[in-house]
Amino acid sequence: TQRRSDETGHKPKCLVIVDDTAEWDRAVYYASRWAIRVGGGVVMLRIIEIEDQNQQWLGVADIRRAEAEEAANEALDRASGRANGIAAITPERVIREGDPTEQILDVIDKDPDISMLVLAASPGAEGPGPLVTLHEAKTALSRTIFEERPPVPVRAGPAGCGKTNNERAK
Repeated sequence: TQRRSDETGHKPKCLVIVDDTAEWDRAVYYASRWAIRVGGGVVMLRIIEIEDQNQQWLGVADIRRAEAEEAANEALDRASGRANGIAAITPERVIREGDPTEQILDVIDKDPDISMLVLAASPGAEGPGPLVTLHEAKTALSRTIFEERPPVPVRAGPAGCGKTNNERAK
């Protein structure tokens, strides 16, 4: 898909992954400030990973899926409220189910206005966070984006990136 964010009638969008880590807040902050600066928008993606999809009891699988969707909506409510508080914007919300890398790539592929993916690194001793680790270790995400798809920059915020550093990163 050709990126169209700079064409008439389109606006650039930043994709942010809202997961269960503490890093999502910094990514939402950066993306919201970026959206103000460029006159763009923010797309928030929550990925549901349902374990053991081949369960014998379909009713149990349906209940787990419903609970996961409810939790996803609650997480997106928090993240959307944060973005609105920072930049007075209402982000787009997307909930997907499946492998995170595949879902991220599919969302980017289906929305030609997405011009950047924002990830935030964890300042903790446990490492930079699951998505940054995925991005660095496997490089599947960056390799696929840069070699097989139109270029979409990946902005990985530094560990310990606070409000002051994010505002400088404008």
